[in-house]
Order: sequence, then C-alpha cells, then structure tokens
Amino acid sequence: MFDQLREDIAVVFERDPAARSVFEVLTTYPGIHAILLHRLASRFWRWGWKWLARFTAYFGRWATGIEIHPGAHIGRRVFIDHGMGVVIGETAEVGDDCTLYHQVTLGGTSWNKGKRHPTLGKGVVVGAGAKILGPLTVGEGAKIGSNAVVVKDVPPGATAVGIPARILTSAATGEIETAVKTLGFTAYAISADMNDPMVKAMHGLIDHSVCMDERINWIVEQLKILGVEPSSPVPKKDEFDPAYLNKIVD
Repeated sequence: MFDQLREDIAVVFERDPAARSVFEVLTTYPGIHAILLHRLASRFWRWGWKWLARFTAYFGRWATGIEIHPGAHIGRRVFIDHGMGVVIGETAEVGDDCTLYHQVTLGGTSWNKGKRHPTLGKGVVVGAGAKILGPLTVGEGAKIGSNAVVVKDVPPGATAVGIPARILTSAATGEIETAVKTLGFTAYAISADMNDPMVKAMHGLIDHSVCMDERINWIVEQLKILGVEPSSPVPKKDEFDPAYLNKIVD
C-alpha cells in the first residue's frame, strides 16, 4: 500500500509542475484522494460489501468531485489532474500510467449487464472534457484530445480528436511525439500544431473552389476580349443550399 502511495506522489511531481511538496500533494490534490478512496471501495466491492463500497465511492465523489464506481479497475500510477467532473463507470478499466484530466467520462452506451465501459491501455492520456463511450479499447500510449467523443477503438500510439473522434495523420502524430521527447509530457494530449484530417480536407476543397473561380473569371474575360457574347443570360448567382451541405458532411 505504501509503495503504491509513493508511486502516486512521484507521478504528481512528474506530470504536474505546480506540485511543490509532498505535504501539499497529500492534502490538496483531489486526484490522489479519489484514487485512495477508490482502492478502499474496490476492496469492499470484492469482499461482497456492496453497499459499503458504494457509500465509500459516494463519499469520494462528495469530497473530490470525482466519481469512480467501486467495480472499476484502476491501474498503478494513474494520475487524475484537477479531476472535477471525472466519471468512471463500473466495468471501465484504466491501465497503468494513464493520465485523466477534468470532465473526462468513461461511460457506457447500454443498459445491459456485462462489459459496457471502455478499456484504456497503459500510458493513455485523456484530455479535458473527453468522452470515451462504450466497451471499446484505447490502445497503449494513445492520446485523446480535449473534448473529443470516442465511440470506436483507438489503435496503440494514435492520437484521436474531434466529434466523433478521428485519428490524426502520421505527420501530426510525429510532431506530437517530438514534443513529448522534448518536454517529457504533453498536457491535455494536444499540441499547437495538431492537424485534424477533416479540417485539412475542407481547406483543400475551399482552395480548389477558389482556384476554379479564378480560372472561370479569366476565361470569361478572354471571351469578352475576343468579342464573344453569351447566347443566353448569365445564370443567377448560386445560393447557399443547407441540404446540399448536409449531404456532403454525411
């Protein structure tokens, strides 16, 4: 137990530059308190003392703002930073060395019994506000960007962002790994140079549209110089069609 506590304290100093002393960490860090109370509640749960386990978890939520079901499995050296609003469901599994920020939800999408919450592999970082829903798997070393909504498996080492979450390109992931090597840790699982593939695709379409407009305008100007007049009136300017846009997005 004391070995685990020493690991938990060491992790705080490793991943939070605001930590100044062991006493401060033990007395003011809700993530530490939530993990300690969960270990107690989990022990009660395994012993079959379900009500006492749930009450301990309820007290932990009241004291820390972090709700962890006593049936959830939490690995070693898990760090919950800030923590307010974190919810971890009954069948969730959080691997060793994971980092969760505030407002993270490891939730279920079914009312059926059995496995219905996510499994996080070793070393996963989940950014603030991210929602990971359903009995899916987030691979070892993966990163979930802030406010992402993950509804499908995430491969090991990948970075997922957006709603619904999408896997970033290898180039953007390479930039993040470079930052990790330089800084030692990437807070919130994002970087300033992160490129969403959907955003890149939309910018490409917009650039292509602008290029085509310029070419059409040039062709019209050349026809006027040659004295060619259109045989029919110029069509009315295109108007925005929301239904067409929805078809493109879908």
